[in-house]
Amino acid sequence: MRLPRQGELLARVTEMSGASRMRADCEDGKSRMIRIPGKLRKRVWTRVGDLILIQPWEIEKDEKADLVWRYTETEVEHLKKKGVVKDV
Repeated sequence: MRLPRQGELLARVTEMSGASRMRADCEDGKSRMIRIPGKLRKRVWTRVGDLILIQPWEIEKDEKADLVWRYTETEVEHLKKKGVVKDV
């Protein structure tokens, strides 16, 4: 299981936009457009309501980010027990 590192944020998927893109509400209170990078495109399947780990872009960091990890339900429960997931 992957924990957030420096510069990474937890987010909850709110809308699927198609073409490897989605919109998510992040733990810092901002809504960002998330892009699924090519190496994860066919390996990671996300749905509305999933908890994900994102890496904001250097440019437009308040508006766009890349997907790093998608948490399963078991991993989300484990993160809640550890206190990592708060209000996302």
